[in-house]
Amino acid sequence: MSTETTAPLRGRTAIVTGGATGIGAAITRRLLDDGARVLVAARSQSELEGGPGEADRCRGFAGDLADPDGARAMLASAIEAFGGVDILVNNAGGGVIRPTLEHTEKSLQATVNNNLWTTIRCCLAVLPHLCERGGGRIVNIGAESVRNGLRDHAIYNAAKGGVHGLTTGLAREFAPQGVTVNVVAPSYVVTPSVEQAQRSGQIPAALARVLDEAVALIPMGRPGEVAEVAAAVAFLAREDAGFVTGQVIGVNGGSSMG
Repeated sequence: MSTETTAPLRGRTAIVTGGATGIGAAITRRLLDDGARVLVAARSQSELEGGPGEADRCRGFAGDLADPDGARAMLASAIEAFGGVDILVNNAGGGVIRPTLEHTEKSLQATVNNNLWTTIRCCLAVLPHLCERGGGRIVNIGAESVRNGLRDHAIYNAAKGGVHGLTTGLAREFAPQGVTVNVVAPSYVVTPSVEQAQRSGQIPAALARVLDEAVALIPMGRPGEVAEVAAAVAFLAREDAGFVTGQVIGVNGGSSMG
């Protein structure tokens, strides 16, 4: 079996934002398993503790990625550690899921900052570098709820819908420079923190209802797994995905189709 088959990302460097926890940690692990070097970007140093242990191929960065200086510092850290960047995975996100009229100014801004502004800032920081290197991959983590209108997700969907729209615009604009830009849009995915909260009975009743409704929309009758999302990201990061750009790849068990 060839090295390209067993380690398709060998020699390439990825940045994974929000890469220390949840879906991001699974993406980090999968890219490392596929041979990549990975800079894990997180909001705080404490999030990076206990992460992947491959010190030679995995480094951490802590900063506010919704701030342009934070995003530029992230890129500089990756270049210092690994010499360059080939892949950007914009996974950082997380929103306040609640009925629209119950949002506060703080929760509105946090939801948009965490999901949309971090993606915009990181793309603006990394795109010139990718163009200088002759191409690369950007994979943005979107959301199935943008397409199925899941209850209590309107503000979150506004932010993630912006990510979807940003993706298609960038894909067309930067295709001549060899940069592909795609979205992986998961449905409800059981992360370790959600699983722990469910086991301990700490899920609020309103959120439990929303999660039940999310599963009810999935023909396969179950939530997704973090490894399934990571697998889609890993494919789009590969060289042989070079003709795939501007696409929303649903990892959703059939929740929406086409």
